[in-house]
Amino acid sequence: MKKFFIIVLTLAMAFAPLSMYAENDRESIEMNVSGIQLSINGGNVHIVGANGEVMEVFNLTGAKVATIRIDANDKTFALNLTKGCYLIKVGKIVRKISVQ
Repeated sequence: MKKFFIIVLTLAMAFAPLSMYAENDRESIEMNVSGIQLSINGGNVHIVGANGEVMEVFNLTGAKVATIRIDANDKTFALNLTKGCYLIKVGKIVRKISVQ
């Protein structure tokens, strides 16, 4: 029984976001993992601390829809995506977003 609780607690902590908040009409997510801050507000992505990294955007079928090289420490990108769910990958960070 003790092993079961340890496994459940470990899994819960592994999949728990570090910080996240949502606004009324727009989705806004802020993540800070390994020195990279990733904020998503509507169709805009704000990235801090990822100079020299590549941002890749995938649809849920796995097709890459955008690749953007991040050439500054503090950068904002406007993503012109159709409605749907997408995955954004910057370095080792992967986040799911929903465009409405």
